[in-house]
Amino acid sequence: MPETRATLSEIAAAAGVSVPTVSKVLNGRPDVAPTTRQKVQDLLDRRGYTARRATSSGGAGLIDLVFRDLGSPWAMQILDGVEELAYRAGMGVVVSAVHGRHRTRPDRRWIEQLSARRCDGVLLVLSDLSLSQQSQLDELGIPVVIIDPAGQPGAGIPSVGATNWAGGVAATEHLLGLGHDRIAVIGGQPTVPCSRARVDGYRAAMNAAGRKIPAGYVRHGDFNAPSGYREMNALLDLSRPPTAVFACADQMALGAYEALYERGARVPDDVSIVGFDDLDAARWSAPPLTTVRQPLTEMAGMATRMLLALIAGEELDSHRIELATPLIVRQSTRRPA
Repeated sequence: MPETRATLSEIAAAAGVSVPTVSKVLNGRPDVAPTTRQKVQDLLDRRGYTARRATSSGGAGLIDLVFRDLGSPWAMQILDGVEELAYRAGMGVVVSAVHGRHRTRPDRRWIEQLSARRCDGVLLVLSDLSLSQQSQLDELGIPVVIIDPAGQPGAGIPSVGATNWAGGVAATEHLLGLGHDRIAVIGGQPTVPCSRARVDGYRAAMNAAGRKIPAGYVRHGDFNAPSGYREMNALLDLSRPPTAVFACADQMALGAYEALYERGARVPDDVSIVGFDDLDAARWSAPPLTTVRQPLTEMAGMATRMLLALIAGEELDSHRIELATPLIVRQSTRRPA
């Protein structure tokens, strides 16, 4: 007769392994040592433990889509990529946001709500999870995929991102190719990995071209227009302001437009601007913005396909996918005067 059903945490403690390792064995993942797998499997068998998502009555046909910032202009592009595939799979989508401007993780109530509505899977956008939250989701048998991760995803958590470093290189090389030497960058928060990667791409391109980066040319905003406006003004106040700026988000680029307009400078005649994201607003700005395209809808679609595979109990070919970020050249860049 099987022993009383235990939690994954209790099974992990009895086996002397981590909760994610137990989850891997439970879901048939191959990346576990044979002796460890057998030890964990014996405990699972004795406790009569089976994966919740492997049963036909486990979930309610719902995917939780959690944004760090629901008010961002790229939220709708991500939602479009998720909703279409979820609809085809017969799944509903519950949309929520992390509360608190500088928070990157859902609060404790979120796990309770997730369990109460018997959610089948979770998509996190620019958010991450604590080790405790990962363990709780493992115990509930709820798979997670992260879109554009704000930090380093936990072990075994799949994610879909973009080639941020390569995009930063492409933006800077474009400006160098036009003949600009005085190129500045406005990054997002330096603690956010995608922002660091874009700025690092800028630095790499400048170094490869043998260009020194003047003091004050590396600025940091908050991915929004007001911070782009603020940092562009700071650049214009330098004794030798740049002739070109790579803004690591389209919203910051548009904020830079406003600062230049107020100071009587023209884009691109006086200052060339390159953004990052290729939001709808980039095409309709005056002049239309040269930018690095982040394929947000495609990223969301890829993450949804991965999550649906996990819900179905399938193995993923890869746990980390990065989609290409091509440069879209419009009218906001030209050779320096």
